[in-house]
Amino acid sequence: MTGSETPSPERIDRNWAELLQELRVTQTGVQILTGFLLTIPFSARFESLDEMQRTVYLCVLSGSMLATALLVAPVVYHRVLFRQRQRVWLVAAGNRSAKAGMVALAATVSGVTWLVFDVVVGRTAGLLALGVASVAFVVLWWRVPLVLRRR
Repeated sequence: MTGSETPSPERIDRNWAELLQELRVTQTGVQILTGFLLTIPFSARFESLDEMQRTVYLCVLSGSMLATALLVAPVVYHRVLFRQRQRVWLVAAGNRSAKAGMVALAATVSGVTWLVFDVVVGRTAGLLALGVASVAFVVLWWRVPLVLRRR
């Protein structure tokens, strides 16, 4: 498809359906993660976190909220624009929002991994776990698809 070619309505509908199916998977995960993170301050052990751990906790909570907003946004776009003949825009904007949401989700999960390892084992283990989680997300979510796309 060239830059000036208009995609067919069938293709746009198929792209929209595929995007919504992908979002169903990620939305469930990010909503569970966010719900879990919201309960942590109410646990007895939260008071024992040091200043850095509390800061990271607030960052990962914020990241989880951002990921939730970005991954749910395409559904909201659809509801607001229902029957407004904006399917091409919905697919493009939904795709951008989903990609940004997945970046936020990867950063959040990596941060949560750091926090858990830091609390349970120590700072060095936390930093190592953060590095491993970050590399895993970059490789699996970005590098592998790019390598396959080039083939």
